[in-house]
Amino acid sequence: MEKYELQKLRDLPIEGVAERLGLRVVRHKSLCPFHDDHHASLSFSVRRNSYRCFVCGASGGTIDLVMKYLNKTFLDACRWLADEHNVIIDHSPFLRPDGSKRPSAERTIDHSAAQKEAGAMFNPQYYERFFERPWLNEEARRFLFEERRLDPRIVAWCRLTSWRDKRGVSWLQTPYYDREGRLIGVQNRNLGTATPEAPRFRFPQGSECSIYNLPVLNWLRPGEPLYITEGCSDCWAMLSAGHKAIAIPSATLLKQKDVELLSALTAECHMYPDRDAPGERLFLQLKKVLPSLVHHQLPPGCKDFSEYYIKH
Repeated sequence: MEKYELQKLRDLPIEGVAERLGLRVVRHKSLCPFHDDHHASLSFSVRRNSYRCFVCGASGGTIDLVMKYLNKTFLDACRWLADEHNVIIDHSPFLRPDGSKRPSAERTIDHSAAQKEAGAMFNPQYYERFFERPWLNEEARRFLFEERRLDPRIVAWCRLTSWRDKRGVSWLQTPYYDREGRLIGVQNRNLGTATPEAPRFRFPQGSECSIYNLPVLNWLRPGEPLYITEGCSDCWAMLSAGHKAIAIPSATLLKQKDVELLSALTAECHMYPDRDAPGERLFLQLKKVLPSLVHHQLPPGCKDFSEYYIKH
């Protein structure tokens, strides 16, 4: 994990991280979970992106908050943050538990295998073959068709495929294409139980996985609405419901070129934000880029569009 990857995690909005952990943040304050608090003494600084309790003294940034709240090591806290916020990081064991780099002699990873799998830059030619003839194993079919109830035509169109690693963990593999249909990134989703060795998400080094399903922009007809979702799963559900859609992990993770692409959209854009504070915050952030973005409220009992699609 490189310094710039750690900085991505430290730059995640501290209040959003707190809410993902289950804390209720109101006016930049919350009940402190680290002592018996009844007066919301945990304060968040948006400018410094940090937290501090003026009673028990707990303080720090995003990684510190996850470490203390979930009782995780530094590296496990980084993995949790990356998985929860869809941040691309290198999960190789090149760090000590305190976050410092290991000397070369301490590294246990197979360098030749790592170079073949990832390389210094993303190698689309290596990965394109996996999506030429997509194959779905039992776990992938159960996840996509029984749990998510997706339209098989959408799964085929998105070229979703699956594979199993040496430990027997099953992964769903999702390709990311640019607007011209060129492969620019790959997301691997753990279909089993996430562990330090098999996190929830894995990305080959160099993958560009910010805006998903960009080729659909070429198929928009004049006056046809475009839906923006948070994450691939909601995008698949929206496509299965008969709408054209793209997905982003978070507005705070968008690169400048992605912001420029969104700003240039002429289609009428719509969004069903997740029924939580991070979802509404994402909508407000996107609203700055797309002033005409239309807000749709999910019904009670549906936390995201995938759940709404399954129920209705």
